[in-house]
Amino acid sequence: MRTIVLAIGLITCLLSPAAAFVVEEETLFPATGVETQILSVLSTTDTAILRPVILGFQARNSSVSVRYTVASSQEVYAAIHDEGIGYDLVISSAMDLQMKLANDGFAARYRSALTDSIPNWAHWQDRLFAFAQENVVLIVSRAGLNGLPVPQTRRDLIEMLRGHPEVFRGRIGTYDPKASGAGYLFATQDARQSESFWRLAEVMGGLSPRLYTSSNDMISDLKQGRLVLAYNVLGSYAGPRLADDPDAKVVELEDYTLTLLRTGLVPVNAAAPNLGGAFLDFMIGTQGRRLLRDDAGLPPTDEMALASGPYLRPMRLDPGLLVFLDRIKRKAFLDEWSSAFSQN
Repeated sequence: MRTIVLAIGLITCLLSPAAAFVVEEETLFPATGVETQILSVLSTTDTAILRPVILGFQARNSSVSVRYTVASSQEVYAAIHDEGIGYDLVISSAMDLQMKLANDGFAARYRSALTDSIPNWAHWQDRLFAFAQENVVLIVSRAGLNGLPVPQTRRDLIEMLRGHPEVFRGRIGTYDPKASGAGYLFATQDARQSESFWRLAEVMGGLSPRLYTSSNDMISDLKQGRLVLAYNVLGSYAGPRLADDPDAKVVELEDYTLTLLRTGLVPVNAAAPNLGGAFLDFMIGTQGRRLLRDDAGLPPTDEMALASGPYLRPMRLDPGLLVFLDRIKRKAFLDEWSSAFSQN
């Protein structure tokens, strides 16, 4: 199918005169038949990853063109919450920001036979729906470790960093929670799980870490030798990209591994809410799940998979996610994080 890239790079979205949120890419997937409808999707998921799912949806809905816009999680939130732009479906890896949109009345109710079939933990009040679950992992370069063992727990990692600072100085990557919504979510959930997060933050902070807003950028820098390891990387991105790299290792830490739920919602001001709901149904349904797993590399929601990993810690899809979005709590958390990371 022919696709048209409408915008690449950091540009200002021109959907309306009032729109000022920054987008990374905008792609039009033309209808395969005579176009009668346009589905407008705003997402944090890279176009290349979700492309097979979009094409699968269009194979069933030949009259639908899909306008797919990619932005950071904070920009996605701003586009809906602050600017009220009328997308038909919003997809994000930042569960807390999605929950805030739903809780603050920006998500329409949607219910179908397919949404009724998913587990209770995978949706909230018929407004927010999980369609993929992704482990948050550590990635390491075996060559970069210079003979050191691959850490299996955060305690292993802390001891290794403390014992061999010359190996890791300037070659550790992790998310910047000030600039990345997903990074802030991972850091706050880490802090809720264990005090070891703050010990790890202090040790990494003393080794001139590199801060990122993208898992893909961390993966690229590890592959190119600029990093020895990267902490809190999306496993759904790392697994496929590192599968054929004999040097790279993806580690699900055994003390605990956070599991993210990638979610979608239909905004209350969607121009075509029926199409937004239809795309949600497609991702939840049998064909969409297969395409997500086999072609997009996004593991679909799966209770059995969670039960099989006793170290997995799924982030709950409930208002508890909103705790660290409180302005005072957010400032306090980021101040503490900055203090921990300013040990150079």
